[in-house]
Amino acid sequence: MAGPITAGVDGTDESLAALDWAAREALRRGLPLRLLQVWRFAPHEGLEGADAETQSGWVAHALAEVAEGVRARYPALDVRADAREGEAADTRVEAAAGSELLVLGSRGYGPVVGFLLGSVGQRVIAGAGRPVVLVRSGDRPAGEAAGREVVVGQQGDPDDSLDALRFAFATAAARGATVRAVRAWSLPPVFAYSPASLKLLDEAGGLEPYESRALTDALRPCRAEFPEVPVVEHVELGSAGQVLLSVASRAQLMVVGRRASRTAVGARIGSVAHGVLHHAECPVAVVPHG
Repeated sequence: MAGPITAGVDGTDESLAALDWAAREALRRGLPLRLLQVWRFAPHEGLEGADAETQSGWVAHALAEVAEGVRARYPALDVRADAREGEAADTRVEAAAGSELLVLGSRGYGPVVGFLLGSVGQRVIAGAGRPVVLVRSGDRPAGEAAGREVVVGQQGDPDDSLDALRFAFATAAARGATVRAVRAWSLPPVFAYSPASLKLLDEAGGLEPYESRALTDALRPCRAEFPEVPVVEHVELGSAGQVLLSVASRAQLMVVGRRASRTAVGARIGSVAHGVLHHAECPVAVVPHG
């Protein structure tokens, strides 16, 4: 049974935009919406009686008001409020495990300011076992209007991006949208070719036909599962991040897969997901592989 769509709430404009995005998506998918407020006890000098229990009451009251506002805007939606004391990243990762997806606000875009520069955002996206959607404060329902596509990146062998592709197709099916599946390719050095790969390229008729066939093969399971979803197969020479961003203006949602890795300075995600999250202005869904 599918879990709820969970939206992180912290009172910022970004989180409120993410909350409305999550509410609309929950309605489309027929799922409950869970509002998640994570807080930590912080002693305050001069606030008599502001112990952990009192602060918990403040948080619960504020969250209840937000929930009532959502119910007023979306009366058909099953809305649940969940306030948890704990560490911000770990608590959100834990909440994502029981959710269909986790929706968070993103502060901005550009080479300097971005959601992923915060350690909390980095750890949530890298650690969550479910899709995480990042929404900017300027997001509006008009961005989901007819004609805007769900853009998804596909890389590697047919199974490598299957989870991201399925998420994109399911989202497009719920919205009556077209999927644009993007596969970027580059020219490797000649010495990188093995005799076996050269044989495959020769049979395919060259590099671009080979890449096109790889994308068609990768899409086959999702086309069979969602036959009603129109699909545009987009194969282009260039880096994956650059090619995806080149079509971002036509997207109501961008979907990228991710493989998280751990380093001495913490969890990190791939460069493609990192670049799209920083620069795409539409909501971005990051879907873990496997």
